[in-house]
Amino acid sequence: MKTFVLFFALLLALAGVAGATEDRPNIILCMADDQGWGDTSYNGHPWLRTPHLDAMSREGVTFTRFYSAAAMCSPTRGSVYTGRNPYRYGITYAMKGMLEPTEIPITSILKKAGYTTGHFGKWHLGTLSREKGDQNRWGAFSEMPERYYCPPWERDVDVSFVTESKVPTWDPLLHPGPIKDNEKTNPEIVKLKGTPYRNDYFVGEGRQVTENTKGDDSRVIMDRAIPFIRDAVASDTPFFAVIWFHTPHSPVVGGSESRALYSDRSEPEQHYYACITAMDAQMGRLRAELDDLGVSDDTMLWYCSDNGPARQGSPRHVGSANHLSGYKLSIKEGGIRVPGLLVWPNRIDKPKEIDAPCVTTDYFPTILDALNIELPSDRPYDGISLLPLIRGEVTERPRAIGFLNRDAKESVWMENRYKLFRNKNGDALYDIVDDPSEKKDLSREKKSIAERLASELDDWRSSVLRDLQSIP
Repeated sequence: MKTFVLFFALLLALAGVAGATEDRPNIILCMADDQGWGDTSYNGHPWLRTPHLDAMSREGVTFTRFYSAAAMCSPTRGSVYTGRNPYRYGITYAMKGMLEPTEIPITSILKKAGYTTGHFGKWHLGTLSREKGDQNRWGAFSEMPERYYCPPWERDVDVSFVTESKVPTWDPLLHPGPIKDNEKTNPEIVKLKGTPYRNDYFVGEGRQVTENTKGDDSRVIMDRAIPFIRDAVASDTPFFAVIWFHTPHSPVVGGSESRALYSDRSEPEQHYYACITAMDAQMGRLRAELDDLGVSDDTMLWYCSDNGPARQGSPRHVGSANHLSGYKLSIKEGGIRVPGLLVWPNRIDKPKEIDAPCVTTDYFPTILDALNIELPSDRPYDGISLLPLIRGEVTERPRAIGFLNRDAKESVWMENRYKLFRNKNGDALYDIVDDPSEKKDLSREKKSIAERLASELDDWRSSVLRDLQSIP
């Protein structure tokens, strides 16, 4: 009997029924909200402290040109779940559109592969209630909650702890009161302090949570993600966890302990840097937990931001794109180039930098490639597998990346060196390797390259907009 049990256990292991292995790694996708490319110590910020992100950079892969698929939040987030450009699936603005039932979310594929799935923090891909959308934002979600009802638990997510969109980065369910200078004497805003913020944490249909929601919002989120990971490890099940922080999106509020680290800076800087440092601490806590559970080697841990920093002058926003031009809402480099990191000890045993352009649409095909799962063949995918770059088999991206913005009135077609930028004024060509600040238009000097990229952009743009027009 003992021999039979051992033999049966071996068969299960060979069949991949056991937990995470090199062929079925655990997967964690972490994302900040409005964190600029320059908003980390490892990218050269002069004051901001991000020791745990810095450690990830020292130990794993640093993507020096990692891009969000869009210059704003909801579209980028959908690209992670689908591997497709946002205009293909109809989420073209924040709080507009949803993960349509015709899309194949990565959670559906991974559940079929034996994974347990969880989503923690910001959702932003549809309403969480049929009766009302997020009361603090504009857009189709709040106007048509039934039409855009698309919670994670209806997209093959087993465990959820999510808000529809933004919340304060401290005491997330409570209104922070005045945060702009011109609000501080406004009695209507002053009296809101401590009242319900009116954007709730949901764990299922009609199920909202208020306990353990005080203090740093990144800690509140991680308090839910870690038990999910512990349960998966205890049941010997590979897990897929999406952890989408609200930090440093407005309302930007830093806790006193983290603010004290920046006591010599201005009040807006104290709050902004404090909430990022607090989020960074939760990344360290997550990594320590993976070590304690003995699963860090078998876990693919990714980190990025959903777009560049909000334009300076927004309340308490002092985010940095460093030397890059543009901010959030722009498809100039500063609006779409974001921090990008990967730690995966079983596959990455020494630090490396990848200078080729990579993008959030690449998550989907990269993860499927790591699991030896074919991409669905019934639709176009804009992302590619990054495994050849990660393994060092190639040093350049084999296919260009396209971006659309402002109802497709702006577009970009970017390959390894050159970036074609198009708007109402025409086309401009930049050498992003030598000119990341996009100061010199080379479209006349390198006319043949500009014409080739323009033709490729035309073909890709037509394909994407055809898909957009097919959405009911």
